[in-house]
Amino acid sequence: MPDVLRAGIVGYGVIGSRRHAVCKLNPNIDVVAVCDRSYSGTSEIEPGVIAYDNREQLLQNELDVLFVCLPNDAAPDATIQGLQRGLHVFCEKPPGRTVEDIERVRKVEMQHPELKLKYGFNHRYHDSVRHALRIVRGGELGQVINLRGVYGKSAFIKWPRPQAGDPEASDIKYWRTSRTIAGGGILLDQGVHMVDLMLLFVDEPFAEISSFVNNAFWEHDVEDNAYAIMRTGSGVVAMLHSSATLWRHHFSLHISLSKGAVRLAGILTGTKSYGQETLEVIERQDESHGLPTEHTTTYVQDSSWSDEIANFVDCVVNDKAVEVGNSAAALASMETVHRIYAADPKWKAKVGGFTGQ
Repeated sequence: MPDVLRAGIVGYGVIGSRRHAVCKLNPNIDVVAVCDRSYSGTSEIEPGVIAYDNREQLLQNELDVLFVCLPNDAAPDATIQGLQRGLHVFCEKPPGRTVEDIERVRKVEMQHPELKLKYGFNHRYHDSVRHALRIVRGGELGQVINLRGVYGKSAFIKWPRPQAGDPEASDIKYWRTSRTIAGGGILLDQGVHMVDLMLLFVDEPFAEISSFVNNAFWEHDVEDNAYAIMRTGSGVVAMLHSSATLWRHHFSLHISLSKGAVRLAGILTGTKSYGQETLEVIERQDESHGLPTEHTTTYVQDSSWSDEIANFVDCVVNDKAVEVGNSAAALASMETVHRIYAADPKWKAKVGGFTGQ
């Protein structure tokens, strides 16, 4: 494997172009081709980078790795195609619309053990999350008792949505509100990050799940709120609220432990709309009367995107196992998301089993 990897990017919207910008900062990766349906024909968008309007043409290039930045309905097939062409693949989350999608991908992955597959569960690379994980796994605050996570924003798309017939109203532009394309709403699109973090901190699957899921406010074909309470086999309880009706962007995760707590609040993003990224560490004091010792760290730089790409490159170049964002973790998150959907009988009946068909 060469030290400098030749890369192609399938899907060159907001995320694909951002991945490209981050790749430019890594001396071991060189993006030579991109594709997106917004292009017409073939063109050179910058020196050494050719743009195509379909991935078949892109895959004719001599590549080492493929970045998949496509809508949920197309991501699994593109990932499978990359693996079958002998390419290492980095795919954005979620891995598809359904559990069956990621299982199809994993079946092909197992046929190519020499290749690396990594999913973009970017939140694991935020400094606050890594710091909190060291504390929790270090045992200094005891055992995890429960978790409470809220992650959400004000809407999925521009509102009011343009009327049918207006070019702005196309499903291509607003695919996140189309069940056929997206497979799910706010829970699958954004809440899956919180699910992934909860699984990371409890380090075991949830044995029991109860939920309420609805689309009562925005009335799209996908959910705008999901409320879940989950319990592991060892008794750790997690409460999750994934929402598109918070009216401001919000991220918080509180983890109670036997000797204290950690609270993640805010997360650094490109929009800066989730507020300051902080980690509050609380140490239980028996005589504190509700006023324990607290220490707060504020993080001012976000290296998560570059660190994530650097890890992927390291796994490929040095033939290391993908430990963060591997397909097993992606499957666990997808299974949990779909169990949350299915735990609400009304929602399960409404969407017909979440096949994505």
